[in-house]
Amino acid sequence: MLLAGILLKMGVYDLIRINMELLPHAHSIFSPLLMIIGTIQIIYAASTSLGQRNLKKRIAYSSVSHMGFIIIGISSLTDTGLNGALLQIISHGFIGAALFFLAGTTYDRICLVYLDEMGGIAIPMPKMFMMFSSFSMASLALPDVLWIQAI
Repeated sequence: MLLAGILLKMGVYDLIRINMELLPHAHSIFSPLLMIIGTIQIIYAASTSLGQRNLKKRIAYSSVSHMGFIIIGISSLTDTGLNGALLQIISHGFIGAALFFLAGTTYDRICLVYLDEMGGIAIPMPKMFMMFSSFSMASLALPDVLWIQAI
């Protein structure tokens, strides 16, 4: 929870406070490079996340992938991009920490880490499964109201 909730956000906060405010000319020069790096980060971390069998590693790699969207928003040099990046920082901090908490709690209860061994987890822990599914949909930026109505 420390990595997803605080440490990744500190780097982005430094990009905003130091790059954009103290070095605005350098930020405008290097913003196309930051966009390319953010795009590569999104694709690479998401594809690496799909190959992970460990639940916490999959959440961590998807968290790093989401940070690419924030970098692209910051380097867009628009108010809308910066506001979207700040909203994503706040929401991702809560959602990522909640997913790590639920993964840790699930491990404490069933002592399984690998996803292929966790099949049928909704039967022994239905509330935990519902919360995990809800936060997973929030991580995908899908509205929970529509997902709950589909059930």
